[in-house]
Amino acid sequence: MTSTFPTISISTERLVLRPLDEDDVPALAAMMNDEQVASWTDVPQPFGEDRARTWITGHAPAERAAGRGLDLAVTEFLTQRLVGVVQLTRTDWHVRSTELSYIVAPWARGEGYASEAALATARWLFRDQKFERVELRTAADNTASQQVAQKIGCISEGVLRNACIAHVRTEDGGWTDLRTDFIVWSLLPEDLAGAGEHLADGAGYPSYSDWN
Repeated sequence: MTSTFPTISISTERLVLRPLDEDDVPALAAMMNDEQVASWTDVPQPFGEDRARTWITGHAPAERAAGRGLDLAVTEFLTQRLVGVVQLTRTDWHVRSTELSYIVAPWARGEGYASEAALATARWLFRDQKFERVELRTAADNTASQQVAQKIGCISEGVLRNACIAHVRTEDGGWTDLRTDFIVWSLLPEDLAGAGEHLADGAGYPSYSDWN
């Protein structure tokens, strides 16, 4: 029997994580057309509202129903504005593990939203879903995303050599593939000790301006 993630909402001090809905189409399309998103992900470019609608109404529900993962909109608590997306993929229900990734809109960067959303998702996975492992993969040159992983308590496990395809601009304004390494990070339930306090102290919510 296939296990699936429930339809849930997760609240933090500044954010609400909830299922994507069709009202998110314009903001999601705008976010996915950003240069940093194009550089560090395989999101097709250009990314129009038709693609955003297909993701929200087709891809995301299918992934959840099949038990493979979960896509959550990350919104500001006060304004309800879409600031990003958290994705769970490659979920193994027997091992109780999943891979976590995050994307934040350009206008919302530098506020620590990635750390806050990722940590809240990990806590929910460990406490409510009884997961035992969360994995993150960051491109070798995406140092800011690596800092987010460190901030929430992840441990670097090693390098997958030549396993990542990043993207760089060509002279004619297009994109070309650039192979690089993946750094693999893991987060276990016991790694969360102290992570929340570190985010909540005066050094919390740091400014990382160039991560996806």
